[in-house]
Amino acid sequence: MAMVRLKDVAARAGVSLVTVSKVLRDAPDISAPTKIRVRRLAAEMGYVPNSSARCLRGATTRLFGLVLAAATHPHAALILTALEEQTHRLGYDLILAHSLDLPEREEVVIRRLLSRRVDGLFLCPVYRLEPHALIYGELATRGTPTVILGPHAPFCEPFPGVEVDDMAASSQVTRHLLQLGHRRIAFFAGPQILPAARERLEGYRRALRGAQVPWDDRLIFNAGSTLEEGGHAARQMLAEAPQATAVQAFDDLVALGAANVFLDQGLRLPRDLSITGFGNLLLSEHFRVPLTTVRQPGMRLGLAAAELMQQLLAGRTAPSQRLAADLVVRASSGPAPASAPLVARAG
Repeated sequence: MAMVRLKDVAARAGVSLVTVSKVLRDAPDISAPTKIRVRRLAAEMGYVPNSSARCLRGATTRLFGLVLAAATHPHAALILTALEEQTHRLGYDLILAHSLDLPEREEVVIRRLLSRRVDGLFLCPVYRLEPHALIYGELATRGTPTVILGPHAPFCEPFPGVEVDDMAASSQVTRHLLQLGHRRIAFFAGPQILPAARERLEGYRRALRGAQVPWDDRLIFNAGSTLEEGGHAARQMLAEAPQATAVQAFDDLVALGAANVFLDQGLRLPRDLSITGFGNLLLSEHFRVPLTTVRQPGMRLGLAAAELMQQLLAGRTAPSQRLAADLVVRASSGPAPASAPLVARAG
């Protein structure tokens, strides 16, 4: 079957090539009835726009690239859903690639997206200690419209972005525990290479300072970001006996891994020990003891990112945005116990 061309649609519709082109681009100066009639005819005839030809003529590809560590992460999935919805509304298609949190793979997938001549990039960065990253420098030099999804780091500083206000959200969690009467709050810290981990630790520190609760290094444990690492931190805390009455974890996985250990040791949550997470994973709500946590605004982040991209494509300045997150109080946090240190029960 011969390929249906734009001029075939124009001839069948009895309009000019320019009119058909404008209809398919959803130009505002074409009437709604004409748009409906031409689009219906184009669909009946099996017309498919030749994006490669448009690209060769110097037009936009109507494509965006999106790089995530893994779309299976619930927070990333919400961002992806919102971005796909918004870009579709704008007449763009979204090409998804995974970095798997590997800098080398991130560079490869970004280059592949650039080879597709995408009109812009949404990037959830792979964080590194180095202040510069070659591929991000190239993006800045090329002037590729780029929106960062997540906290900024020095290597991606030239680009606007959207992120959760991790510091404020973490402070809110700490204040929640303080209001429940806790003064010995252990903090299970995430990987310090991650800006979010540093911000959440700082939010905890600021809330303690605001309540005039002394800082105690013995209450800080390196806990990573996984169930296994959370469990290891819990066992370490029980062994070191810092007399904590609450644990504030970097994320939900760390909190759940730790909570499993505490429960298996015979501790009652929250009667003997309160624990909180960050992220509001689905599992958190349905855990053995539903987890107090922070709900991140994934959908709002995606919508805000799409708005920033529109501003960049229009040649306007696009200021970065920090969005507030919500504290979700569930059964895992309660009043501080008045009894002896928790390790007495754990023994």
